[in-house]
Amino acid sequence: MLTLIALILGILAGYVCGGRLRGVAGLRFRWPWLVAIALVLQLLIFPFFSDRPLVPWFTEPLHYLSYAVALTFVVMNRRLVPLWVVAAGAVLNLLPLAANHGRMPVSVDALRAAGAAPIAAELLAQGTFGNVVRMTPATHLNALGDRLYLPAWIPGTAAFSIGDLVISLGLASLLWWGMMRRA
Repeated sequence: MLTLIALILGILAGYVCGGRLRGVAGLRFRWPWLVAIALVLQLLIFPFFSDRPLVPWFTEPLHYLSYAVALTFVVMNRRLVPLWVVAAGAVLNLLPLAANHGRMPVSVDALRAAGAAPIAAELLAQGTFGNVVRMTPATHLNALGDRLYLPAWIPGTAAFSIGDLVISLGLASLLWWGMMRRA
């Protein structure tokens, strides 16, 4: 939901500044299929509909591989300056993932406040859920973990990290930047 809100704000900002969506259509991405590969890897190991991976082997290395593929896409498109903001957010997410064996530490309190009480309950009972681990003093880089949240009255909200926020802002700025280009 955070990303959707950011994308809407990016489009609105583009229109307010006199931009047009056709400018975004004029952006030329190199190796766009890398994004699809990164997403497929993420969905294979952390599907939306389950807390269990579809591919239960090598989950941690595949998670890192998905980030490497996505960052390769950014490097290949480095001329698109807003993608560097997206990459910075990805690195901010990768740090706590690497420090916690491929799982993002998440605050149970943030999940509850966001309206994700069932996931909070699962974390309290099991310690992990999908690609997250319950944030405790034993988890590492908690400040970069999923401890922020949108109010529960916003549909589809969950806890998110500073890295997620930076990624969303980068995507919004990419839309704005693209809209400001003359088609």
